[in-house]
Amino acid sequence: MRRVPATIVTGFLGAGKTSLIRHLLAHAEGRRLAIVVNEFGELGIDRELLLGCGEAECAEDPRRTPGLSKEDIVELKNGCLCCTVASDFLPALERLFERENPPEHILIETSGLALPKPLLQAFAWPEIKTRTTVDGVLAVIDAAALLSRDFDGGRLATQTALHDNPVEEVFADQLAVADLVILNKTDLVAPSDLSALSRAIAARLRAGVRLLPARQARVPAAVALGLSAAAEDDLLSRPTQHELAGDHDHDDFESFVVALGPISDARQLLARLGAIVESHAVLRVKGFVEESGRERRRVVEAVGARLSSYFDRPWQKDEERATRLVVIGERGLDRAAIRAALEG
Repeated sequence: MRRVPATIVTGFLGAGKTSLIRHLLAHAEGRRLAIVVNEFGELGIDRELLLGCGEAECAEDPRRTPGLSKEDIVELKNGCLCCTVASDFLPALERLFERENPPEHILIETSGLALPKPLLQAFAWPEIKTRTTVDGVLAVIDAAALLSRDFDGGRLATQTALHDNPVEEVFADQLAVADLVILNKTDLVAPSDLSALSRAIAARLRAGVRLLPARQARVPAAVALGLSAAAEDDLLSRPTQHELAGDHDHDDFESFVVALGPISDARQLLARLGAIVESHAVLRVKGFVEESGRERRRVVEAVGARLSSYFDRPWQKDEERATRLVVIGERGLDRAAIRAALEG
């Protein structure tokens, strides 16, 4: 029986994982793909983005994602696949394998806070190893966000993560298991900074791992798919910080949903959102907005201080029009203050 190749897409919050998957779907060249999406939070946004347009550039494109149906995307809202491999992930794979037309390649998008090593280890389990193999682990990096955080180019070169910073620990683990690292959003970084950052990241990578610059996560499918890494057979060469420390605690992060009524002025909402990100330990905001007088759903996203907004697709007749935003940050967010600020 031919084993179905699977590609694990990892990377921190807002790095561009969903954009990468959309690009690969659009350039699948006839391959039947399926996607497993893992969300950190109770409201699934990425699955909806994949089923809708998901990018400002294709907001008016009536084709959407060619050949993609709701059954092709499995959403797991457990927050972290690495903690629920047996209970959630393996049954999800079994359902895909048992379909009348099973996928020819599986894309797995982990949440931005997930550790990829435990998920990778699951592919070595006998009940799954006979059915699939890890074609490769893709780590997506937001170049601009990386430069703006404490783990800048100089400290990256030390090849050690700071154990008192959970964000850096997650980033280090994602980098440690990668077969291909995609340095995304390079158009937001000055050439001199990009060169220094590339050198620092390259110094952290295992031998043979390629660092690929990209804009809007546009990486050729021929490069991202077909790595043939069989990563489940190469676990010992991928030691991670949490593995060496012997612990893994998601209590460092939290998320919650803010539900609002129709928004009359999206610019004011974005202004309030920018102020919230600046004054609270918010790492990521994403969601959909019902804007008064508009038939299209507006997507709102924040990665650090960078905000974006665009119309995604028309609201469907069978769905509830509502404004819902997922707020993700380090533990201890002042939820009441954030809700009050968003409500204006």
